[in-house]
Amino acid sequence: MTRLSVNINKVALLRNSRGGNLPNLVQVAKDCEAFGAEGITVHPRPDQRHVRYDDIPALKAVVTTEFNIEGNPDGEFLDLVFANRPDQCTLVPDAPAQLTSDAGWDTLANAGFLRDVIATLHEKQIRVSVFVDPVEKMVEGAKAAGADRIEFYTGPFARDFSQDPGKAVAAYTAAARVANAVGIGINAGHDLNLDNLHFFRAHCPQLLEVSIGHALISDALYYGLSNTIRMYLRQLR
Repeated sequence: MTRLSVNINKVALLRNSRGGNLPNLVQVAKDCEAFGAEGITVHPRPDQRHVRYDDIPALKAVVTTEFNIEGNPDGEFLDLVFANRPDQCTLVPDAPAQLTSDAGWDTLANAGFLRDVIATLHEKQIRVSVFVDPVEKMVEGAKAAGADRIEFYTGPFARDFSQDPGKAVAAYTAAARVANAVGIGINAGHDLNLDNLHFFRAHCPQLLEVSIGHALISDALYYGLSNTIRMYLRQLR
């Protein structure tokens, strides 16, 4: 069964646009879980335009499913992760001012760095996922560096899905088979939505988890948060 982790960054973006605490990020996280979400994902960026560093302890205190913190593993980010010990840390190679995560790690060129970071996270009993493109060598490199999981960057799949779904997903299916063969778990995220999620799930063998934020929060404007989460869960079942 594939778990749904709701990324609440865009909720924080809305809150930050006016200051104050509306919407209340902690309450939204609790409600997402009450409505059926099986995890909460946050991506605190250096400019803190979304979830802020000072949000993390309050979220850690209330999340009862799986808490996933993702980001570029610089010193400040790792200090935050070590202080709050999420269930999972997803390593993403974002530049400080990057608009959104749009490429995976070169796990071969960055093998030594990733190995050191992953080992340090494992010392704190934190599961580690590495953001990668659907390239077989990058999957193997993540495994060699000690990662527990990969997270496929699914932006290209979402972009090409409407033109040729089979072609759009082919590289992910092949890379997933490699992941299954070498024994590394599979997560996925970026631009997955109600139109393409079921197809991706059906063509990615042993997909453990998807992290969805932008599309899910956008759909919630029309359908409501509770109903939207149930709609996404139906696509995964």
